[in-house]
Amino acid sequence: MTQPISILLCALGGEGGGVLADWLIEAARHAGYPAQATSIPGVAQRTGATTYYLEVFPTHSRELSGRKPVFGLNPLPGRLDLLVSSELLETARQIGNGLSSADRTLLISAGNRALTTQEKMQMGDGRLDDAALVQLLQQHSRASHVLDMASLTREAGTVVSAVMLGSIAASGVLPLQRADYEAAIADGTPADALNASQRASLRGFGLAWDAVHNQKTQSRYVDAVLAPQPKATPDTPTLPAQIAAQFPEALHEVLALGVDRLMDYQGQRYVDLYVQRLRTVLATEPLGHSPVTQETARWLALWMAFDDIVRVADLKSRASRWARVRGEVKAKDDDVVKLFDHFKPGIPEFAALLPKPLALRLTRWDNARVVRGLQPLAFPIKVGTHSVFGMVMLRLLASLTWLRVRGHRYAEEQALIDEWLHAVTHASAQSAALGLSLAQCGRLIKGYGGTHDRGRDNLLHILRHLAQGASFDSPAERAHAIDQAREAALRDEAGIALDQMLRAHGAPAREVKAQPIRWMPRPSASPMKPR
Repeated sequence: MTQPISILLCALGGEGGGVLADWLIEAARHAGYPAQATSIPGVAQRTGATTYYLEVFPTHSRELSGRKPVFGLNPLPGRLDLLVSSELLETARQIGNGLSSADRTLLISAGNRALTTQEKMQMGDGRLDDAALVQLLQQHSRASHVLDMASLTREAGTVVSAVMLGSIAASGVLPLQRADYEAAIADGTPADALNASQRASLRGFGLAWDAVHNQKTQSRYVDAVLAPQPKATPDTPTLPAQIAAQFPEALHEVLALGVDRLMDYQGQRYVDLYVQRLRTVLATEPLGHSPVTQETARWLALWMAFDDIVRVADLKSRASRWARVRGEVKAKDDDVVKLFDHFKPGIPEFAALLPKPLALRLTRWDNARVVRGLQPLAFPIKVGTHSVFGMVMLRLLASLTWLRVRGHRYAEEQALIDEWLHAVTHASAQSAALGLSLAQCGRLIKGYGGTHDRGRDNLLHILRHLAQGASFDSPAERAHAIDQAREAALRDEAGIALDQMLRAHGAPAREVKAQPIRWMPRPSASPMKPR
């Protein structure tokens, strides 16, 4: 008995999954095959995708003699003929639901990732292993095609749904011709009258068609583990010649990125301080071998460019950001786009720009309020970045770079940076492995607000109690202990794993910070109602 061909499409929000389903239904009907589609809405913020389930009956309508096939409304586990997804982890999620079969299902997936919220929340690198995901695809499919759909989409200037359609067409699962799919995209429009969107969709369709055909001629499976797609990277800025002459060539790329970042952040004098600090580290390493300096250069640039209200205002008011937002919402030239930014600066943000005496007085006053059971003082602000007033306010804040260097936060961060660099240079002079371990501890500094403070406190605790206080038989053992502590701090935001690791190596655990106790008034009891 002839069974319908079952297809499951998985697309994230804004990727045109509904359009793709319509194209497939139109292509099937254009070729004369009965078809039906249903959709299951997903959840926003990358916790799931909207799935579209299609069934195409592989017998031409004229051969059915007026009979109509019975279609299903949802996929059955292990009964899919084709699973197509625009995101690698989403493909693996559908496999976890039991929908794919190793002896029946053809998988077509993007090799690209849209990171989940859980992956982004990790202190360290919380990304899942792409190689393991691809291996999972291969184990649970009769064949698989893993494509770099993002690059194909950019090259064609279209949306990923057109690329997905081209990969479906080239797979040969459906008894349709290429012209049937192209007719669905054209939607009855003559070739010489196609609009820009239709032409871009056809380009994306053609690129995916060629990519799948090329993979089919190479092997039965696409091994994205052995041959990963190269990722597009921005052009590296040019390193000034006077700086390049002071460092080995192996450091020039990371130095160029660091210098460019700090020039944009504060200016030439700040760049000179960055270079001076790195020269001090380089002097502790043997000639021609500079792994400690390279690692220090990377994390030093990020720490020196710490986030504050000046930096945030600058980034949010740039023309490049406005262009990116318009691109993300797919606004046309004559569309009106309104952009609102929400801020909630508190006392620490304002105190950061004040001299130390004023900053400490203001901070103590706010802490005293918290001890009395009040919430820390903060000011919710909604700024219309699209308006003249909103943009002027942000640009005024962004211009306060001259005030930043006179503020308490700047002086405090520079003192802590110098403490870290002193530990790195001292350790590097003893052992390259120990110096490298301390330089890599710069990874702990990230984010802003509480996240930045926690990472900074963890780093300082490792410097003061593990890099110096605890006793070890050799610098190599001390370096190993520091590496373990660093990875523990990145693995557990609460710091429990770090405390355990510190105690295991003879160092004291971090001090427990005092937290205010807030007494909540008991709600008054309502009088009992008579029965």
